[in-house]
Amino acid sequence: MRALQCLMTAFADRLPRFGGLVLIVWIGAAGPSAAVAASLSPSLLPKIEAATFEVVAAKPVHDPLTYASPLPLDLLPYQQRTDKYHSIGTAFALGNDRYVTAAHVFRMGLDSLWGPLALRDAKGRVYAIDKVEKFAYRRDFVVFSLVKPPVPDVALQVNTKPVLNQNVYAVGNALGTGVVIRNGLYTSNTPEQQDGKWNWLRFSAAASPGNSGGPLLDQDGRVIGVVLMKSPVENLNYALPISEVLDAPANRAVIDQRVPYAFDLFDTTITGTFKAEFALPLSPADFYATYLKLKEAYEDSQLKALLAKEPDRVFPRGTGSNRVLFGTARLDSFPAFLTRNSAGDWAPMVQKGPRIALPDNGYVAGGYVPGSYGGINLLFHLREPDTATGSAFYQNPGQTMDMLLKLGFMSREIARQKIRVTSLGNPALNTTFTENWQRHWQVWMWPVPFANTRFMVLALPVPDGYAGFMRMLPARRQHDFLINLEAMTDFFEVAYTGSLAQWKAYLANTALLPDVFKTIRIDADYGRRFAYTSQRLDFGITPQLQKIQPDSELTLGFSYFPDHGKVVWDVAEVRLKVDPDDSDGLDITRHVAPPSDLDDTFRDAWRRIEQRQHPYDGVAFNDNDVTRISGVMPAAGPNPSVLYTASCAVEGTHPQNDMKARLDLLMDNLHVRE
Repeated sequence: MRALQCLMTAFADRLPRFGGLVLIVWIGAAGPSAAVAASLSPSLLPKIEAATFEVVAAKPVHDPLTYASPLPLDLLPYQQRTDKYHSIGTAFALGNDRYVTAAHVFRMGLDSLWGPLALRDAKGRVYAIDKVEKFAYRRDFVVFSLVKPPVPDVALQVNTKPVLNQNVYAVGNALGTGVVIRNGLYTSNTPEQQDGKWNWLRFSAAASPGNSGGPLLDQDGRVIGVVLMKSPVENLNYALPISEVLDAPANRAVIDQRVPYAFDLFDTTITGTFKAEFALPLSPADFYATYLKLKEAYEDSQLKALLAKEPDRVFPRGTGSNRVLFGTARLDSFPAFLTRNSAGDWAPMVQKGPRIALPDNGYVAGGYVPGSYGGINLLFHLREPDTATGSAFYQNPGQTMDMLLKLGFMSREIARQKIRVTSLGNPALNTTFTENWQRHWQVWMWPVPFANTRFMVLALPVPDGYAGFMRMLPARRQHDFLINLEAMTDFFEVAYTGSLAQWKAYLANTALLPDVFKTIRIDADYGRRFAYTSQRLDFGITPQLQKIQPDSELTLGFSYFPDHGKVVWDVAEVRLKVDPDDSDGLDITRHVAPPSDLDDTFRDAWRRIEQRQHPYDGVAFNDNDVTRISGVMPAAGPNPSVLYTASCAVEGTHPQNDMKARLDLLMDNLHVRE
């Protein structure tokens, strides 16, 4: 896949490439066949060549993607350009219709967007796989049969008791150069890492991407092991003794592998054991279906266990959450994720990227948050063009994705040329998801066949369009990524912003609205009156205080905060501006008395509000040629834990009497219900 990578190259190339995530330690991708000798007796070479195969998968016939310019496929090397198959590993024959490769190579066919795995010999003949006979995840091998095996039967002899320090030969498809044989020494036996139940064979013969699943031969051409892993720090590689393959129980798939599990938004990890068994033989399709069901159930259990591992440290529980729970609302319409830092505190995090103009006052803005294992979560805010028509805009994910792609984060690299992807077509998955805060997300997934990957988007409808995030993922890990991305929605933060005209259209789409809007009413009678009502407060204004027009901008600053013993997601600030580019506006903000564990910054801010100190003293002041004035609404009783402030801002310099009259008019029509 070196020339068939899906690249995440947005934001001045600060985002890493996606291609390298599949097999960093395991030896994976490979190339076409050819025979090359390396110090073995020439008489053995024809037999070795006949019994060694590429593991291949057919390239997709149809590419659903649209590109900014024609793909320069003519610049690819001839073999790569004309080969109808991707070569992903090596296999070898043990005779009697038994073939061996690495389990991690065989798992490349799981939920793949390429054709089914098959074997290809040195003459280019392709053999379909018939039945999986043995499978061991931890030992990393699979034994299978072919629908129509080669005639005559081919086989390599085995040696189950190799001698240390003898010459050995690694056979396999290396870096796309064909089947090659490279020599070295069998240097040591190393206990396997989990329980020491067997010894790895360690050897110095070179092993490159593509060797996985190939045979390790002794000096007589007999198989002593299955080449599996490349040492990350030295030129010593790993093979499974062939005796482990031969002695494994027949007609069984055995899964017993320790697997680490992580979540993108905090540094806690867990390591569990994926353990299961099921009966064989099975066809590849039935094997994958059975394996996938077990794998997805295990992933579900791991995510649940991880989120429950440290309950007092996972937002919104524990003191590390208090900076969010007792802070002010974030009024940014560009989203962020709440992430936990090394000190254990939660805070919004995002690295903002480009903002690209769309026709008719629309735009798309991008950013990112680093994810686990070097991945990237791309965040976005899409402001719909003025010509977008209400509910129709929220029902066209293909059109929405075309707009997001204008950020330039996806391209296809061919012969060092990056050709930008401009459309993914219609999604293969179009569904909805409701998270714990009762926000209703749209979930879309597109296949990217050329790279055997999928692109997933979680989009949250907001008044002016969409806010959300997206991720590239290996095709075979769709479920794992989906449940993690859905869990991440509970940590998503964004302000709801739009013109009053956009708010009217948005509120009419009741199926899109978070459940909190069942307790919120917004009425805008242009030129006459604006009113906001919720379970916490209500207020109304007329043009006597501020213009009310279709392009007036309303922002609801949603926040997470404690309420009667539980944490809720609700409006903590209401801001109404004359228009997006005008400083004239008003704010109503909810403040909560901070707990003792928070620092002086929080306590001082609360003290100023509680004691009506500047800027909450009802005295106008000038700030960058904008006159502002703020006051505190009366509390229902002594020692209040919640207070509301009201503020007015008018561009230019204005006298105290005029500003005080504005503030009084706002506060007289404001009623706090908490």
